[in-house]
Order: sequence, then structure tokens, then C-alpha cells
Amino acid sequence: MSSIPPPAPAGEPLARLRRQVSDLHQELVRYQLVVWTAGNVSARVPGSDHFVIKPSGVDYDALTEHNMIVCDLQGRVVEGELAPSSDTAAHAYVYRHMPEVGGVVHTHSTYACAWAVRGEPVPCVLTAMADEFGAEIPVGPFALIGDDSIGRGIVETLRGHRSPAVLMQNHGVFTIGKDARAAVKAAVMCEDVARTVHISRQLGAPLPIPGADVDRLYDRYQNVYGQQPAVDPVHAPEGTRPADRGVTA
Repeated sequence: MSSIPPPAPAGEPLARLRRQVSDLHQELVRYQLVVWTAGNVSARVPGSDHFVIKPSGVDYDALTEHNMIVCDLQGRVVEGELAPSSDTAAHAYVYRHMPEVGGVVHTHSTYACAWAVRGEPVPCVLTAMADEFGAEIPVGPFALIGDDSIGRGIVETLRGHRSPAVLMQNHGVFTIGKDARAAVKAAVMCEDVARTVHISRQLGAPLPIPGADVDRLYDRYQNVYGQQPAVDPVHAPEGTRPADRGVTA
């Protein structure tokens, strides 16, 4: 394998992605998912074997599109003056082994980490969990920072699992998504449901949701919820018309 990383693609698409990744870090602050300089967001560069990630140890207030780091899928710096996040190897491993993933997020959010230090999955006892995660939020293995051990744990835990979030034992939350924004949303939702289920357990045992209902909720949220593309009701293929999907005004 060559020790020289391939050059990053140039132009406005990469510049836009650097801005997006920089801006999404502020969402972690907004939703109180990180403290100090912990946590990170990365995004795969479409059509390229590269991703954008934040620099290590830089205050969130100081993050800009200009100090984002571009790495190849081996985690080697291709563009940027600063050292990349200490979790770069984990992100790179996920991108190499899960080609469908376009964004990765890491947080140390309080309630989700409380479950992680117990090594306990968050049970799927809320309709919002069924919608977003389609199952419990699983626990991944304990792994040290410094190589791709965390990345291996993320991939081994989430491959074949509907949840876009994993609680890495004694560490924190990693989420994946089709793009960086989707991964940030999963991180926000992970902390929200972890908090609610924790509070529920102080009152008693949460009531489970039957598996068949979890499946129905997940399918509806993933495939029907929100604004659907405009469809010609006359010429649309059977099964794609609103009436075929059971959608009403």
C-alpha cells in the first residue's frame, strides 16, 4: 500500500462539505451533547475516498471551514494544517467497512454515557425510539483510543442492526447516517431517549413495545413520515400513490 495519500478533490463541493461539517459541530453544543473540546463530526466526501473531520483539541468556538481536516480512508491527512481528531482512525474504519455510511458522529452526552458505563443497551420502549432506531440502542465493546479498535467495535455492533447509534462501553456514543446531518440527528435522539428511559426506570419498569409494532413504527417513520416527493397520482406506479401507502391529508 502506498504511503502517499491520494489528493483530495478540489472545488466548491468540498468547500461546502467543510462548511457543513464545521457548522454541524455547533449542533452538538446546542443540544448539550459535548463539553470542552470532546466529540466530533465527520462526513464522507461523495465520489471520493476521503472524509472531512474536525481538528483535535480545538475549541468549538474556534472551528471554521478553514481548519477542518481532510483525510483519506486510512486516516491519513490529505489537507489541513492541524492534527485531526483523536477518533480519526475509528471514523476511517467505519467508512472503509460501511460504504453506505456518509457521516459519523461521536459524543459524550450525559444520559447515553450513563447507560454506556453500565454496559446496558437502552431498551426500545418509546415510539420515538422505534421510529429512529427500530430496536434497542446496543452496547459495543470496550476499546482504547489510538488505533482502529473503536471503529471495529462500531462496525461489528451496528452491521446488520437497525440502530444508527451504539453505546461504546465505558466511553460514549457513536452514530452513523447517510450523511453527517443524519448522524447528528441520531446523536440528538439517542441522548433524548436515553434520558427519558432513565427517568422512567426511576418510577418503575418501562412497558415494552411489541416487536411487530416496533417494525410497523420504524417502517412508517423511515418510508412515509415527512414530506414525500411529488407524485403524479394518475401515472405513478402502483403502490407509490398516497392512497396506496395509507397516507391521508
